[in-house]
Amino acid sequence: MSERGRFIVFEGIDGAGTTTQARLLARWLRRQGRRVHETAEPSTGPIGTLLRQALGGRVVGRGGARLTPETIALLFAADRADHLRNEIEPALVAGADVVCDRYDHSSLAYQGTETDVHWVAQINAPMARPDVVLFLRVDADLAGARRARRAGVADLYEVDEVQRRVAAAYETAARFRPGDRVVVIDGSLDARSVHRACRAALAAR
Repeated sequence: MSERGRFIVFEGIDGAGTTTQARLLARWLRRQGRRVHETAEPSTGPIGTLLRQALGGRVVGRGGARLTPETIALLFAADRADHLRNEIEPALVAGADVVCDRYDHSSLAYQGTETDVHWVAQINAPMARPDVVLFLRVDADLAGARRARRAGVADLYEVDEVQRRVAAAYETAARFRPGDRVVVIDGSLDARSVHRACRAALAAR
């Protein structure tokens, strides 16, 4: 039987570099001879696809309004449950390390700024816990400058004032998951330095 893989999660506001760092870490782990499964939330499953459409304004609520914060929070929880059952857990059991760009700390930080964060924590409480959460801490203004250089259309959370609130919420998100191993990494550094810090965090396990 294969040894169970490690569940590694990246967290941070939009522009923190989670997607870049998840890719770099997955590449490095493969060079170490590890099997790696890369994934992200929202997932590519049916609920995750609906969520991406909602975040991009392509799915709206009654009367053309954006979906309510409670609806979005529930959709994220439903997508997470589906993601775990059909993608994350099978990969871990097969012995692969799973590197996931965002998990439930994102719900606590994002949806927790719009609705009752205690309720958000409760609906996500049954979810399996990561082995490590790598939180890339970045000033909201720096993250905003990075986002401004991106191509594409911003989603409904990629607004500077929203991101400032989310950045503050991330600082307290861990208290709702006291059993998680959260490693705070200075995400303002260059990509190579951040990557080295992420590798060091895994080695210190």
